[in-house]
Amino acid sequence: MSTTTRPAPVIRVTGVTKDYGSAVGLRGVDLTVNRGEVVVLLGLSGSGKSTLLRHLDGLERPSSGEVEVLGESVPRLRARQLRRLRGRVAMIFQQFELVPSLTVLENVLTGAVGQLRGPRLGLGSYPRSFRLRALAHLERVGLLARAYDRADRLSGGQQQRVAIARALMQDPEILLADEPVASLDPESSRQVMALIREIAADDGLTVVCSLHQVDLALGWGDRVVGLRSGEIVLDTPTAGLSKTKAMEIYGRVTTSTAELQLEFTGALL
Repeated sequence: MSTTTRPAPVIRVTGVTKDYGSAVGLRGVDLTVNRGEVVVLLGLSGSGKSTLLRHLDGLERPSSGEVEVLGESVPRLRARQLRRLRGRVAMIFQQFELVPSLTVLENVLTGAVGQLRGPRLGLGSYPRSFRLRALAHLERVGLLARAYDRADRLSGGQQQRVAIARALMQDPEILLADEPVASLDPESSRQVMALIREIAADDGLTVVCSLHQVDLALGWGDRVVGLRSGEIVLDTPTAGLSKTKAMEIYGRVTTSTAELQLEFTGALL
């Protein structure tokens, strides 16, 4: 009789605690993520979402427990090994982290510096094949026409699209996104999240993204992992997950400001 072997998770976090002395960032966190999954870390600011993402990228080391990414024990990696792993794991941030004075195209090309030797100054210092790749990624995120504009001339949503194109220059297997739409308006937020979802599906990317917007999480992720005070309090597929149940992640914070305003308005009428 044949047996089916399930693939090993590309991310495995086991019993991870992060102690900052007077504060605890994570408390005994266990998490596995399979290849191709789109996972949303949901919770309030300070719940441990960003801390967990930073452990996956090796920016933080756990006080105890184990973090494995793509078969590597992240805390045990030396600097060169960690750089090699980060070439397979791209990260985008809330504040975009672009160089404002550089062109959009140059910012995208910086995503490939780990694949080249020596410093790079100006577009001409990058091989033609890299420039063509960068332009293709800009076309993919809908910004080919802005390739030679300065990055600081773009809107917030456009700058985050540039950051996504820059991440794609790494040819990553995993994409980590730390509150990628927290500074964007609702419409730009929906567009950016839809773009990430589309790219993940097309490229078979594994995505772990932190959010605090419940509606976005339910409409975008395959799975929601809720954190509160450094602990996982919910881990479930989004299919069938109600907004009311998801809001329990926030403890007593069960009603959004918009809903309170709507209720207040209704009471006046």
